[in-house]
Amino acid sequence: MINDKKEKNKQTISIIAAIGKNNVLGVKNSLPWHLPADFKHFKEITMRKPVIMGQRTFESIGKALPDRINIILTIDKNLKLEGCITAFSIDDALQKTENAKEVMICGGASVYKQFLPMADKMYLTLVDAEIKEADVFFPKFNWDDWNEMERIENKSDEKNKYNYTFVTLERK
Repeated sequence: MINDKKEKNKQTISIIAAIGKNNVLGVKNSLPWHLPADFKHFKEITMRKPVIMGQRTFESIGKALPDRINIILTIDKNLKLEGCITAFSIDDALQKTENAKEVMICGGASVYKQFLPMADKMYLTLVDAEIKEADVFFPKFNWDDWNEMERIENKSDEKNKYNYTFVTLERK
């Protein structure tokens, strides 16, 4: 009985990422595409939840995300960022979010790699784009370890240059 209650109160660790063909995440510390629909999707999913990201990802965004607790993973003990909490390890970051039901992992590549083994859920935007100059990639994972809970396919339009698919996965 106690184990059931503990499992029920367990924090959900969710990864959220937009991934191009060949697991592309970025080019020169920025997204290689402009998809307003994906920005909207990201905002809807992460709003009012703690978000954990690496320092370079934060720098690419340029400011704290509003209406979210922003936790920035860094090795710089002196780093102070307006509207953010700094953390120096994944355990430190998770401890700072321990009261949240769901915590969102927002990148970059090394942060995804560290959290992937413990992630319960993934919100992925699969972007139908091949980016030759890509220099950052989402870590490889076994799709067989995940149940697909939702898939919404979207066609490119005047605002969104590429076809893209929202996929929600839960660990088996």
